[in-house]
Amino acid sequence: METLFGPYGVEWLNLLVRWLHLITGIAWIGASFYFVWLDNSIRPPKPGSPLAKKGVMGELWAVHGGGFYNPQKYLVAPAELPEDLHWFKWEAYATWISGFAMLFIVYYFNASAMMIDKSVADLTSAQAIGVGLGTLLGGWLVYDTLCKTRLAEKPAVLGVVMFVLIVAAAYVLTHTLSGRAAYIHVGAMIGTMMVGNVLFVIIPGQRKLVEAMERGESPDPIYGKRAKVRSVHNNYFTLPVLLIMISNHYAMTYSHAYSWLVLAAIMAAGVLIRHFFNLRHAGKVSPAYPIAGVALLAAVAVAIAPAPRKAVAAPAVAAATADADGHGAPGASLATVQQVVTQRCASCHSAAPTQAGFASAPGGVMLDTPEQVKQHAAKIYQRAVQNKDMPLANMTHMTDDERQMIGAWFEASANL
Repeated sequence: METLFGPYGVEWLNLLVRWLHLITGIAWIGASFYFVWLDNSIRPPKPGSPLAKKGVMGELWAVHGGGFYNPQKYLVAPAELPEDLHWFKWEAYATWISGFAMLFIVYYFNASAMMIDKSVADLTSAQAIGVGLGTLLGGWLVYDTLCKTRLAEKPAVLGVVMFVLIVAAAYVLTHTLSGRAAYIHVGAMIGTMMVGNVLFVIIPGQRKLVEAMERGESPDPIYGKRAKVRSVHNNYFTLPVLLIMISNHYAMTYSHAYSWLVLAAIMAAGVLIRHFFNLRHAGKVSPAYPIAGVALLAAVAVAIAPAPRKAVAAPAVAAATADADGHGAPGASLATVQQVVTQRCASCHSAAPTQAGFASAPGGVMLDTPEQVKQHAAKIYQRAVQNKDMPLANMTHMTDDERQMIGAWFEASANL
């Protein structure tokens, strides 16, 4: 029982909640994509037809799973309220709740390791958590306020304003928290906007439509229009959020000196690609949008590519030493590199991690033996020398000389 309530138990909790978050996220985003596609794909009935007389705005015939479907959308509402009416809301709520739980499990319970980078800002754990929670709340309040101004009547302008504000939040966060934590909180902020749309606008608007029909009154179409606007916003938010959900696996993005700008460019590419599909569903094919999106991604990939290092001798290391196999190589020996890795990396990357909050080696990368160091040499080089995002928040204080020495060893070994 003691084991289950320690880091091992937290890791299982991490796995199960992450799994739930993925499942519910697929359900929510899938529904969002489907209904935007449906809205853009339905065709109005012929004037004077029975469907038109019933108030049907459009319909669609589809075949899937061996059956035919005929969804219809009413201009405001049907004449009578159906007995069995399905509400799409729990997908959104479950996704946000599980995502919020992930913030606590991964980041807030271990804020000193996962959120704080002393080279960025010297924060306490409480301060870092406060910044994170404040970002979620503040992001929603600013966004919701803007949506209630005249900007709501100009969707393109509102979209640009929101993009600028999200990028500004990314800039502030990347200059306050560790790169990984900054990225995930930008995503959590956008996710909070999305669930706020569902909780405070879309579902209440739909309830007012239903309540009006229950009273025998004609529903006010304004509620449906407001809900539709927020639903479209959520549709454009999805690709940036999905990118951020997986960003923790790609340190080349969040560890860059201009990580906020990298995120902005990738998010913009996602919005362009999403816009192409939304237009395509409405019968308008505009290849310029995906071309621009792909070009933007390619530009980012080129811009952040690590520059080739010039071969230099490692400091304070003999000019030629032998590696574990007896090969001569300029720079450090494997034994010397192993000493640095043991001191700086093995507290986490070990069969038995000693760093608080870790029950197993992150990513399964263990560096206890010289053979394991050689096996993972390319990863060590990428993360410790090129990206410099490891050790995590540099908690073990790896020096620039040590990074340079590892780089010299790797490059010399690669040329043998």
